[in-house]
Amino acid sequence: MKKVLKNVSFVVLLLKMCIVFGQETSTQKRIIIDVGHGGKDAGAIGINNIQEKDVVLNIANTILKLNNELDKPLDIYLTRYSDTLISLSDRTKLAKALKPNLFVSLHCNHSDNPDARGIEVYASLKQTNHSKKSVYLGYQIEKEICKIIGYESRGIKFANFLVLKDTIGYCASILLELGFLSNKDEGSYISDATNVQFIASTILSSIQN
Repeated sequence: MKKVLKNVSFVVLLLKMCIVFGQETSTQKRIIIDVGHGGKDAGAIGINNIQEKDVVLNIANTILKLNNELDKPLDIYLTRYSDTLISLSDRTKLAKALKPNLFVSLHCNHSDNPDARGIEVYASLKQTNHSKKSVYLGYQIEKEICKIIGYESRGIKFANFLVLKDTIGYCASILLELGFLSNKDEGSYISDATNVQFIASTILSSIQN
């Protein structure tokens, strides 16, 4: 049903998804993975000049690939499939149009302190019927990543990030900060293709439940 889309405008992507949504009913969970930054917005710049936009795109595309190999894949959509800049408001429009079970925004952290490390999970400050589920799912995902990969936990936090505030009314919504690109160990780890596969697999297994 889903194809990897490259170099298409957001309008075309949204229209295509809405058509699919109207024609098919999936018994599987519908997940939107928001791939942070993109295009001229590089996000955090880490060791060896690694860019957040590239790291999270690698992870998201790997999640999509692994999911499509499952016997019963989840119904997963990405907010971008290539190095393009999608506005924050356009990203949240997908949640309004597709009504997913979960919206997961992927990011990486940065700090002037090179020793800063660990994973952070953010939920929206805005309270809705989906707030408790968001915190629970965020906790479960963080727990699995810390357990399986070995990241340190920096806990569940709350923020007014637009992608959280504007999606929490439609579905459970969380933002993952997958380690610090400014930390030598974590920046090197997440830059390795084998480790990206490991991270993607862990996230996918966490959101299946």
